[in-house]
Amino acid sequence: KSMAIVDLVMPKLGESIMEATILKWNKQIGDNIAVDETVLEIATDKVDTEVPAPFAGKLVEICFQVNDVAPIGSVLAKIEIAGENNAVVNTIVETPAPPAAAPTPTREEIESIPYVPAAPVNTAPQETGNTETRFYSPLVLNIAQSEGVSFSDLEKIPGTGSGGRVSKKDILNWVAAKKSGTTANVVSTAVAATALTPAASTSTSASTSAASSPAGVVLSGASEIIEMDRMRKLIAKHMVDSVQTSPHVTSFSEADVTNLVQWRNNNKAAFEKREGSKLTFTPLIVECLVAAMKKFPLINSSLDGDRIIIKKDFNIGMATALPNGNLIVPVIKGADQLNLVGLSKSINSLADAARNNKLKPDDTQNGTFTFTNVGTFGSLMGTPIINQPQVAIIAVGVIKKRVAVIETPSGDSMAIRHMMYLSLSYDHRIIDGSVGASFLTEVANQLEAWDPNRTA
Repeated sequence: KSMAIVDLVMPKLGESIMEATILKWNKQIGDNIAVDETVLEIATDKVDTEVPAPFAGKLVEICFQVNDVAPIGSVLAKIEIAGENNAVVNTIVETPAPPAAAPTPTREEIESIPYVPAAPVNTAPQETGNTETRFYSPLVLNIAQSEGVSFSDLEKIPGTGSGGRVSKKDILNWVAAKKSGTTANVVSTAVAATALTPAASTSTSASTSAASSPAGVVLSGASEIIEMDRMRKLIAKHMVDSVQTSPHVTSFSEADVTNLVQWRNNNKAAFEKREGSKLTFTPLIVECLVAAMKKFPLINSSLDGDRIIIKKDFNIGMATALPNGNLIVPVIKGADQLNLVGLSKSINSLADAARNNKLKPDDTQNGTFTFTNVGTFGSLMGTPIINQPQVAIIAVGVIKKRVAVIETPSGDSMAIRHMMYLSLSYDHRIIDGSVGASFLTEVANQLEAWDPNRTA
């Protein structure tokens, strides 16, 4: 029976994504592959995804190694399948769409540190597993979360996968051993291996070498050394780059959101029953943000040298916590074109996808302005860092009941009101204090002017 060779190519991951990094080969040369079985795992910035096999066959050639950066459309591997001749077929694998919004999340997992997309760095593969930055597949991370395995424990698990990576079998064996009380030998072996390479953590980035601990540090019960994972290194770099790029100024305001809170309380049950989607504060705030942004176009811009690029699209990023504790900013595309129902479903869908590691790379691209809810974790206010190449980011604090003075034509009175602090960090190269403060005031005005009689 004759065989044919098909090319497995790097899938299309989004309009603005041109390349991805090879994280792990799940199959090796000579392995048989079933249809839709994962052949390898890839990453663009923070979003990891799996590349499935479009045909059943045998893997006969691997064209990129772990940590290589492969352009979109390049041949990743060759698969031998049953066929009439040896024609070479190119196959494009589309990444799966995120799941539909579900009514299960109880709150938005929002954090104050934004994530900034950046091109992946091509790091040469290390010769040994000890000095290589460890990557974890979404499956391993999900198992770790469900079994209560901390990141520090995850780092200690010896990996039998390619380059010393932790496989599903490794983590399940470790969990089983922990439950039976036999993990001491496993952990001590991992610590011993770490002690043999004290400079491993300083070899990954020259920028962190000054702050790194000297070689030969003796581990004790009073200290713990944690190697940053790939996402945390990217976040750290983006934060430093943003502060070095933009002179940050932060303005503060507060809003009486009593009408908005009461309107949501009165409508959330009927909204969820009708739409099958929870009504959170986020879509209400985003609607007000867009209305204010339209009055201050400079807020929705980027700086290109001496040119100011005003964006006509209103793509609002919302800083969201991932299950592993790292942060990402999925983007609500065309927020100005969506009504409240559309905003709510888009936001819930993106938040749900983030919580379940189902975000597509394109979901984090092309944001023009970022919103972060520091109040989710109880903070009154925050001073967020700009999500480059944007020029501003807004943070909202926790909504608290406070006694406030109410001004009326018949005189002043005191009442219990729902109050919320707002803070806007902006790039002082192009946004002066008058514009930044005026925009923030307009956002507060939009929130305070929420119509308590509008329909959901």
